[in-house]
Amino acid sequence: MLRTARTENGWVKGIEAADPRITAFKGIPFAAPPVGENRWRAPQPCEDWDGVRECYRFAPISMQSVPGIGDNVYIREWHVDPEIAMDEDCLYLNVWTGAKEVTEKQPVLVWFFGGGLQCGYPAEMEFDGERIARRGVVVVTVNYRVNVFGFLAHPQLTEEQPDAPTNFGSLDQQAALRWVQRNIAFFGGDPGNVTIAGQSAGGGSVMSQMACMDNEGLFHRAVVMSAMIRSPYQVGGIGVPEELWHAEENGQHFLSFLGCSTIEQARKLDAATIRDKYEEYTKIFPAMFTVLDHKFCVGDPMVLFMEGKHVNVPVMSGNTSDEFPSYIEASSKEDLKKQIEYYDGEIARLTEQISASQNVSETHRKQLESIRNYIAQVNRTAEIDTDSMKIYGEILKKIIVHKEGVTDFYLTCVPFGFRMSYHIHRYNRGHLLEVLVDKCEVIS
Repeated sequence: MLRTARTENGWVKGIEAADPRITAFKGIPFAAPPVGENRWRAPQPCEDWDGVRECYRFAPISMQSVPGIGDNVYIREWHVDPEIAMDEDCLYLNVWTGAKEVTEKQPVLVWFFGGGLQCGYPAEMEFDGERIARRGVVVVTVNYRVNVFGFLAHPQLTEEQPDAPTNFGSLDQQAALRWVQRNIAFFGGDPGNVTIAGQSAGGGSVMSQMACMDNEGLFHRAVVMSAMIRSPYQVGGIGVPEELWHAEENGQHFLSFLGCSTIEQARKLDAATIRDKYEEYTKIFPAMFTVLDHKFCVGDPMVLFMEGKHVNVPVMSGNTSDEFPSYIEASSKEDLKKQIEYYDGEIARLTEQISASQNVSETHRKQLESIRNYIAQVNRTAEIDTDSMKIYGEILKKIIVHKEGVTDFYLTCVPFGFRMSYHIHRYNRGHLLEVLVDKCEVIS
């Protein structure tokens, strides 16, 4: 088994995993520590080291709210350990490999964690790479900057570094992908067969990396789990990048909140102080997410996908079961039943429209059936005596009906609150040709 490996910066030594056929290399630096003058900068090159670096333990997680404290869904489900080490020096990745020789060229999976770009870390137990490595895959999990450390924008930053004014967390991910290209062969991985994957904000990160054409050749497949995939006709909302000028205004407000007038002053503050003030700030003002900086991020990834302006690789997309951001909300059981009747009617009408279309594949028929099953599940749940009238469901179901390989009909059925919206647009090679239906109805 490969227990040591040579990287571009020096030798690393891994540790035998629970399965002795697998070696885990934890805490490999892929960029310089983003501290001091490197705070709020694009990731800088990592320095070389002498000897063999022991990579036995996960590196500290990026600066964020202390895990395990509060009632946030991420804290309840994943970020459970308040004692986990945390540090601004956080740009490390982890590799699990079952390769015996560097020449094996096993496929590579690179994982980006979720957490709304506000929290999260690769040490989450649910995302242990060992299980996948047993299947003959080299697994890489990446730590990256989040919240104010990863996505602050400010006019002084734009002036100081116009080619990378913000989106530092996304640039961290990009730097890790470039590291994989240069180094993964030393771990028995194939740099020509890399799949990027992530869940929630990690899935959104996959979409962001795909929408950056500078990433051409850095990966060859993508898996998007529970990402911010929404109706492309929606204006604003979760997952839509913020305009740079607006993000800069938010950044200026935050620096004033910190008691600083310049980025230089803010860089001298303790990282924990900035984190704590950010937590206070976001109770009143917007949090910081991906920014439309026209450098890394040149547009809304969802729109760019629709226009065919993205790295052209095969994509697998889906949701977890019981997707939490979406639900049908009703004030009473009677209201809930009323909505169910409405959705039943909509599904029947849409079924008729699709059935009239030509060459509908079995896959798309199954997708429609899944919508029917969802409505049936809600109907059954409505009969249960419960205090909670929030029924979790799916935020988006997209049915793509291919017609002779020439046009695509995109039909979406989105139950969200009291609203049902559906669209049928005709496309040819990613270009909008005709709006056939564009309708949104609200139940009073």
